Amino acid sequence: MASVCLREELSCSICLSLYTVPMSLRCGHNFCRDCIVRVLDTQEEAGGYSCPECRAEYQERPVLEKNRKLSNIVESFLCNQPEPEITQIFCTYCVQAPVPAVKQCLQCEMSLCEGHLSVHNKSVDHVLIDPTSSLTNRKCQIHKKLFAYHCCEDAACVCVSCFAIGSHKGHQVESLDEAMKTKQEKLKNLLEKLTTNRAEAEEHVQSLQDRRTEIEEKAAVVTGKVTDLFMDIRRKLDLLEGRVLSEVSRQTERVSLQISDLIRQLEEQKDELSRRMGHIEELCNATDPLTVLQDRESDSNEKESDTESDATMTYPVDDLDECLISVTLHSGLSNILTAAKRASCIPETANMLLDINTASRYISVSGDLKSASLSNVDLKYPQSKMRFTYYRVVLSSTSFGSGQHCWEVGVSTSKYWGVGVAYSSMERKGEPSCIGYNSKSWCLCTLDNGYSVMHNSVCTNLQLESPVQTVWIYLDYEAGRLSFYQLCDPIRHLHTFSATFTEPLYAAFTVSGAGWVRIIS
Repeated sequence: MASVCLREELSCSICLSLYTVPMSLRCGHNFCRDCIVRVLDTQEEAGGYSCPECRAEYQERPVLEKNRKLSNIVESFLCNQPEPEITQIFCTYCVQAPVPAVKQCLQCEMSLCEGHLSVHNKSVDHVLIDPTSSLTNRKCQIHKKLFAYHCCEDAACVCVSCFAIGSHKGHQVESLDEAMKTKQEKLKNLLEKLTTNRAEAEEHVQSLQDRRTEIEEKAAVVTGKVTDLFMDIRRKLDLLEGRVLSEVSRQTERVSLQISDLIRQLEEQKDELSRRMGHIEELCNATDPLTVLQDRESDSNEKESDTESDATMTYPVDDLDECLISVTLHSGLSNILTAAKRASCIPETANMLLDINTASRYISVSGDLKSASLSNVDLKYPQSKMRFTYYRVVLSSTSFGSGQHCWEVGVSTSKYWGVGVAYSSMERKGEPSCIGYNSKSWCLCTLDNGYSVMHNSVCTNLQLESPVQTVWIYLDYEAGRLSFYQLCDPIRHLHTFSATFTEPLYAAFTVSGAGWVRIIS
């Protein structure tokens, strides 16, 4: 009741609500600012001013002063109001001013504040609940009576009439308290399960966050390695460029010196020829017979001229040794590439050949043991327990029981083919003898005019933007990783198998129709 009295003291006599920006008149009464301004505006039109509460009159429009102390009291009062005020359900009996209800009586359907609740409890023993905006969900819509039981068969709350004469007559029922306890037990079990699930989800989230951090850290390391690798490649390329250009300059200078020496010799020869021509012209113009006939130099010049051959008129000049330049460039680039592969931990390309002793009798293997295609006739290969007899399959002669390996395979853009790996213990006869159709092989293949990956007869279709012409296969035996890449621009990752390899693996190939495969490297 104390809160009710305080609320009345803090309420504006004009709007009957708590003060909003309380303003004081000289008479000491307080009003909301908007309320008193509106009243004074009305009184101004009438020609006089007075206090709305005590009727004290003012000759002039009174000056309003904000009551800061009262404003602070109102603010403190609102902060200390109980939670039920949030529901906006007020006591039914407090008609003078709205007071928040703390309980509701189901029998009386009345909302009660703290004061009226104490009076109500002294007179009757009714069921009280927390304030709610609607009581309809606590009553039977047919009989308008409070729910008293819970029907076990229909899982519904029912009133006495529903159980005695209504649609739930003869059903097994229990009290609301018993039903509540039963459901609460179920909810507790559910809560425990959900708590466990949430804890597991949190663990998974933390695990994924740790994984993301690990990937980011790994990416940073890889980025640093790649940056350092390309810096080293650029440095080596710059050195190689300088070395090759230096060789070009050296050869150019050598040839240029040779040509300069030839030019000098020809200039000297030209000067000598000019001198001799001048002497001969003098003899041709001479009038003294003895001078002409006794001149021995002209006789020797004539002999030299007769003995000169066409060979003396050719002047061979060396050319640039482009082969040496190419070898220098190729050797340097090869060394750079080898060093780059070693620095980037790229596995060396496997030197792989096909094992003709495993080839189906209808698979034609090329002379260099690199290509396989379908033959229309039986090739009459020698009998071998390793030979495939049902499907057109061939294995490599090289096996991989550890380490990292890679190889490139060219494939036909149409018809059927398959590339992958297999254990040597894979079946050679019957349905299980095709790669991908058993637990001992993994493959990438064409299937139904599309591309798929298969293992143990489980097929996963791939959606590719362009036909596959070259496949790059990467095997990390210890990590249990087998990856397929489409070598195009840009290179596309097709699929990665994860497995625990227990036997040495062989490269495996299969063809059908006009399909073919070829080991490129």
